[in-house]
Amino acid sequence: MKFKTIVFDLDGTLLDTLDDLADSMNSVLAGNGYPTHEVEAYKYFVGNGLRNLVYRTFPENRRDDRNVDRGLPDLRGEYSRRWDNKTKPYKGIPEILIALKERNLKMAVLSNKADDFTNLMVKKLLPGGKFDMVFGERPGVPKKPAPQGALEIARALEVKPSECLYLGDTGIDMKTAVSAGMFPVGVLWGFRKAEELVENGARILIAEPSVVLDLL
Repeated sequence: MKFKTIVFDLDGTLLDTLDDLADSMNSVLAGNGYPTHEVEAYKYFVGNGLRNLVYRTFPENRRDDRNVDRGLPDLRGEYSRRWDNKTKPYKGIPEILIALKERNLKMAVLSNKADDFTNLMVKKLLPGGKFDMVFGERPGVPKKPAPQGALEIARALEVKPSECLYLGDTGIDMKTAVSAGMFPVGVLWGFRKAEELVENGARILIAEPSVVLDLL
């Protein structure tokens, strides 16, 4: 199979963002007098955008729209102050991005993180990646697992969806790839387990970034 483009998820795939997300959200929770959560629990809270992170971490009796809407700007404020305190690329990611670019492959990022944060993080923490497109959550575009963002990338880069390799660490990513007609590859160094990836359509599971080169 000949792939011309690789689409990457961001959190849990390219960058280990868990600690900064957990610290930011826990600060909001503590400020409201709510219980905080262990960092490991955030592996299952994140993945659907910042508003859903607020919803999932708030106490069940505080998840009404009014409270969640009030908590969202607080989270954005906390995260804007500490998003790069502990976040870093996973081992092997900078090297594989350079290797892929040397092979003249087109590369894109598709995340459910807010678009401004997504672009800022890619620019600062993955400067050697030289991505052709970087998309986070944008108004008017359904979040993953809806395929619209992935298909927009394929159209803009003038490739068929079937020519796109899609790397992600969650079931949401695998569903996105399947619904967009891309080849879903689950990464095992991220936030979720192999079973979730396979159940949601992963065709291949990889344990380290360098294996991507073997798929091309």
